Amino acid sequence: MVIKPKIRGFICTNAHPEGCAENVQRQIKYVQQQPALASAPKRVLVIGSSTGYGLATRIVAAFSGQAQTLGVCFEKEPTEKRTGTAGWYNTAAFHQAAEKASLYAKTINGDAFSDELKDQVIAAIKADLGQVDLVVYSLASPKRKDPESGEVFSSTLKPIGKQYTTKTYDTDKDKVHDITLEPANDDEIYNTVKVMGGEDWGRWIKALHAAGVLAADCKTTAYTYIGKQLTWPIYGHATIGKAKEDLDRAAAALRHQYQDINLSAYVSSLKALVTQASSAIPVMPLYISLMYGVMKEEGTHEGCIEQAYRLLTEGLYHPAPSLDDAHRLRMDGKETNDATQAKIETLWHQVTQDNFHELADYKQYHQDFLNLFGFGFENVDYDKDVDPRVKW
Repeated sequence: MVIKPKIRGFICTNAHPEGCAENVQRQIKYVQQQPALASAPKRVLVIGSSTGYGLATRIVAAFSGQAQTLGVCFEKEPTEKRTGTAGWYNTAAFHQAAEKASLYAKTINGDAFSDELKDQVIAAIKADLGQVDLVVYSLASPKRKDPESGEVFSSTLKPIGKQYTTKTYDTDKDKVHDITLEPANDDEIYNTVKVMGGEDWGRWIKALHAAGVLAADCKTTAYTYIGKQLTWPIYGHATIGKAKEDLDRAAAALRHQYQDINLSAYVSSLKALVTQASSAIPVMPLYISLMYGVMKEEGTHEGCIEQAYRLLTEGLYHPAPSLDDAHRLRMDGKETNDATQAKIETLWHQVTQDNFHELADYKQYHQDFLNLFGFGFENVDYDKDVDPRVKW
């Protein structure tokens, strides 16, 4: 079939297999052009491995550190008449590249919140790797089914305490406008923490440790975004922020509970980027478009792969990593420093419908959005008939 992007609101409902492969190859090429990881994990589990920061971390571990990687994702397989998800095609491309480089790569597709999938992962580690040295938790999901109660929890993107009105950019209508968000109630806050907090990360580490598949001196990290003043009302100080605070609680608990293997547990705060998750959050498309322009002008703009490479070299596997007061690894300093934020905030107060495309780098935002789904690459022929049925 000839595959063109089908965009509805903030999502794209299809993906291009060759474009996704190009996206993966470009990230691999970047990593191979950097110095190899001096101190690298050799057996890596990435929970949420098919897109964004999880995929980038897997690429860095494999193609800079020569690690054996086991991935976990929840992606839709293609059929003759319908494309698979971008994560499906990304994973297929990663597997192909890993095989070519003689690197072990296996991916388990299913509900990462379930105990059944955790058991499958443990069985795979025992059979193929013995133990793992690094566990990366990079899940992004709007819902979670509690494996004990069977209850399904749904997350909510709302401020806390009071109604909040701010600017946003509607990517579907190409319109800058004000948006008013009603505050979350206690149930919505609780449910969001259940989905996006540290509970499942803790369950993963508990299951892996009980099975004896965490190596001595193992490291684990969960990814977060903290942001600054412009995004705090809808992010850091909102329902998502409460969930992210729970990640800090979980990290501290993990460090305390698993001293027997000297487990290092960190929350890693990464830069705001165009991802399938961030596209759905009010305010973020406008903020990211403005931020991209400022950081490109400063020469500090980074994508997922640059952030993931720095996380492993300057953070997780640096002999003396820089931690903030909450024991987090901060890879977001080029975005959140006061000087850069002041420039973004000045533009924020100036931006209107009339000058949006002049002040913001929406071109880069939209390009990154298309690339997520395998579209917008100049060297991919999107008029060509392709078979969507790609296997891992």
